[in-house]
Amino acid sequence: MKLFSLNKLSALIAGVALLSAVTAQAETALRFGYEAPRSDTQHIAAKKFNDLLKEKTNGEIKLNLFPDSTLGNAQTMISAVRGGTVDLEMSSSSNFTGLVSELNVIDIPFIFKDRTHAYQVLDGEIGQKLLSQLDAHGLKGIAFWEVGFRGFTNSKHPVTKPEDIKGLKVRTNQNPMYIKAFSILGANPVPMPLSELYTALETKAVDAQEHPIGIVWSSKLYEVQKYFSFTNHGYTPLIVVMNKAKFDGLSPELQKAIVDAAQEAGKYQRQLNLDNEQGIVEKMKKAGIEFVDNLDTAPFKAAVEQETRKAFIDANGDSLIKQIDALGK
Repeated sequence: MKLFSLNKLSALIAGVALLSAVTAQAETALRFGYEAPRSDTQHIAAKKFNDLLKEKTNGEIKLNLFPDSTLGNAQTMISAVRGGTVDLEMSSSSNFTGLVSELNVIDIPFIFKDRTHAYQVLDGEIGQKLLSQLDAHGLKGIAFWEVGFRGFTNSKHPVTKPEDIKGLKVRTNQNPMYIKAFSILGANPVPMPLSELYTALETKAVDAQEHPIGIVWSSKLYEVQKYFSFTNHGYTPLIVVMNKAKFDGLSPELQKAIVDAAQEAGKYQRQLNLDNEQGIVEKMKKAGIEFVDNLDTAPFKAAVEQETRKAFIDANGDSLIKQIDALGK
C-alpha cells in the first residue's frame, strides 16, 4: 500500500512538472516594439501578426506589443533587439542603413514606379538578400511591412514645384538619401525621431515634414500642419527584425511560423493602407488641411534623381539600381 502511494505520488509529481512545462511553453511571449501609435495600421497588423503566430504555434508563442515608442525610438529599439533585451522590433528601412549601407537603395528618391514595383523588389530575391545582410549584426530580418509612399506637409504655403521647398526646415529621418535630396532642393533637413516630431512642428522648430498620409493621420501631424502635397518622392518599407540568437535557438517549425505569420501580417497591412487612404484624405480636409491636387512630380524627380543615385553608386556600386530598374520596366 505504501509502495503504491509512493508510486502514485511520484506520478503525480511528474504530471505536475509536465503540466508546468507545457504551461510555461504555452506562455512564451516575445516583446515586439515599434514607434507607431495604436491608431496606425502598424499596430493593427501587429495584432494580426500575434493572432497568426498563436494560431500557427498552437499557442506556444505569442507577442507582447509595445506601440507608440514605449520601448524607445527606432535606434534605441534596434540596439535593444541586437542586445537581446527586446525580441522583435519594426521600423523604417532607413533606420538600418547604418548597419547595411546597401539598404539605402530602397530610399533613393523615385526609384519605385508604384506599389507593385516596390513589392516585386522587396518580396523577391533583392529584398531577401538585403534582409540577409542584417544577420551579421545580430538581427534576423523577418519581413517587409509598409510605411508607404511619402508626401510632404508644411505650415507655410502650398508646395506645387521644387522651388517651394527652398528655405523650409524639414524634418527627415536619419536617411542619408532624403537628407541629400532635401539639401539639393534648398531645404534645411533636420533629422529627428517620430516621437519628437509633433512638438517640433507645434513649436515651429521645423516647418515641414515628409511621411505617408497614414502616419500624418495616425500621429495627428495634420493638427500642426496646413498643406499636403502628394510628392510620392519615396516609398518606405518597414523591416520587422528579431534577435538572431533567439531566432536561431528556436526549432525550424517555430522559425517558419514566425516568418510566415509576419509576412502574412505584412500583406494584410499593405492592403489596409491602400483601403484607408481616400478616407484619410477626406478626414484631413475636414480638419482643415489643404491638398495640392494633380501635382506634377516630374520636376521633383528631375531635381534630385541624378545626384542621389550618384551618391549611392559611389558608395555601393550600380548593380542593385540596375536590378530594381529592370523590374520596373
